[in-house]
Amino acid sequence: MKDGNGQPSRRQSWRVGPSGGEISWLSLEDDDLLFRIEGLPQGHDQDTRLIEVVRSDRHFFVRQEAAKRLSDKERLKAHAEDRHLGQILVRGLNRREDLGYLQNLVRDSRHLEVRKAAEAQLRLLADRLEGS
Repeated sequence: MKDGNGQPSRRQSWRVGPSGGEISWLSLEDDDLLFRIEGLPQGHDQDTRLIEVVRSDRHFFVRQEAAKRLSDKERLKAHAEDRHLGQILVRGLNRREDLGYLQNLVRDSRHLEVRKAAEAQLRLLADRLEGS
């Protein structure tokens, strides 16, 4: 894949539809996979399957929906540089301990979307902590 200047693009291409083994959620079509993800109850135990989707080359929307449903948002920290997943990650950070991490993302992320989401989350967190 090439960018507008004819240079190789850093964007990862995505694949429509199934990949992976029979027992993998990645073997599902996008609609079925989204239905499965959206149907997960609070407190589910499917983070391993969700992180498999997050790490896959499925469309960014499918990966974002899987990231939103993770019970353990800490697992997303390894994907902070992914512009689609970084936004989901920062929205889940809301503890005093997360302040430094959010500040680092604002300073260091190369993706405007991630920086803006981290700035917004920092404002929300600061407001909440001031009210405590």
